[in-house]
Amino acid sequence: MSGAPRGVERERGALAIVLHTHMPYVEGFGTWPFGEEWLWEAIAGCYVPLLELLEEGAPLTLSLTPVLCDQLEAPGLLERFERFVLEVRRETHAEDAAGLRAGGYETLARELDRAWGDYERALAWLRERGGDLLAALAPHAQWTSSATHAVLPLLASDAGVRLQVRSGVAAHRRRFERPWRGGFWLPECAWAPWLERPLEEAGVSAVCVELTDRLGLGAPEHLRPLRGEAGVTLVPIDRATIELVWSERGYPASGAYRDYHHHTIHHHNPWSNDGEAYRHDDALALAREHAADFVARTRARLRAAGEASAAAGAPAAGGGLAVCALDTELLGHWWYEGIHWLRAVVAECARQGLELVRLDDALAREGVVGERGAGGWRAPERPCSWGEGGDLSTWSGPAVAEMAFATRAAELELLAAAPAASEAAMRELLALQASDWAFMVSREIAVPYARERFAGHRRALERALRGDRGAAASALGNLAVDVQPAALLAP
Repeated sequence: MSGAPRGVERERGALAIVLHTHMPYVEGFGTWPFGEEWLWEAIAGCYVPLLELLEEGAPLTLSLTPVLCDQLEAPGLLERFERFVLEVRRETHAEDAAGLRAGGYETLARELDRAWGDYERALAWLRERGGDLLAALAPHAQWTSSATHAVLPLLASDAGVRLQVRSGVAAHRRRFERPWRGGFWLPECAWAPWLERPLEEAGVSAVCVELTDRLGLGAPEHLRPLRGEAGVTLVPIDRATIELVWSERGYPASGAYRDYHHHTIHHHNPWSNDGEAYRHDDALALAREHAADFVARTRARLRAAGEASAAAGAPAAGGGLAVCALDTELLGHWWYEGIHWLRAVVAECARQGLELVRLDDALAREGVVGERGAGGWRAPERPCSWGEGGDLSTWSGPAVAEMAFATRAAELELLAAAPAASEAAMRELLALQASDWAFMVSREIAVPYARERFAGHRRALERALRGDRGAAASALGNLAVDVQPAALLAP
């Protein structure tokens, strides 16, 4: 599905779209408006529509976090999703549509009638596959991540990093028959030089990093992966490409798209960003226009980089590799038309002659990855991320400093108890270390829920360290069942 002959593609460069697919652990922790409903919405709006595209052969790079897979693997997934669709979404769509009709807003009511069909179709799709969404994702799963999406540079010890990384890798290897090629999504793209050795020892061969603050927006170095000291390839994500989609002025802000923030009583969205009644066909037409624009702009960026590369005497590298990394949940949930846009991007790449390539395949090509000291950029010497300011402050700044220190203290308490610490205690530590809690507080999203979850895992860890193993294990359900205790004791 990628288009033009290989020689032409290499000359122009290539695009890799990396979909970072993640959900905080919400199984059994709340329903509406915060908790398991997030997972059900993502299944209906993001994962099922994306799978339909992947099953058509779209060459996208799918990264699945172990903590999301833990929840998709949990018993009773189909039954709980069915209850959500049939007992919650069907009823709330009907109630809100009836209220709009009673108020004389027939056009808005008809839009809710149409939107209900999204859930109905997702449920039918899942039933056809026996409810096993994880099995449907398996042929497409390529990259993994740390066990519970911890910001690795903020952990207190090498042992803590090993526990997160090796547990995540072990979970991926157990679940998926597809050979893992060593791709590892750094949670929040948070990199620090001391992570390279434990990553390499766990079998990691490549990670994505955010270097915009270091290299500058649009710098050609963003299109050049570099091999680090220990052999791990650092792949810069290209913010100039990403911001066409993911920024305040990106495509999703356009007037015809569905307004995520303007909602009915039960949080349904029959309005568009321009304040009018949502017009689905108009929005899909705009998504196709934006897909064509995205591909054209990416081609132009790669062409300019290729010309600069040739002028510098390095024509073999061509235009480089533009890595557009997006949270999967942006597409279909926050940006309702996002999956339609992505489908159109795949078609436009073929039409315009831009190679769309899976990241692992691109990195395997000769000449794509540069060596340290061979004229490329140098790896960052201080921590960086794709958070606010390009540093770690989103997860450690004043608003969440207490959480960051408490997490590090909890890690050291568990290490002091090792090797006698129970697996239940280790799993609670992993739950506590998730980046989601601090992110929600910093961004003022569901703050009470985030603080409640953090405090609850901290208390449960204390109980587990005192020997109350059953309480911790039962509360965590299917979270981090592949925890690797030996990682704490590794040299």
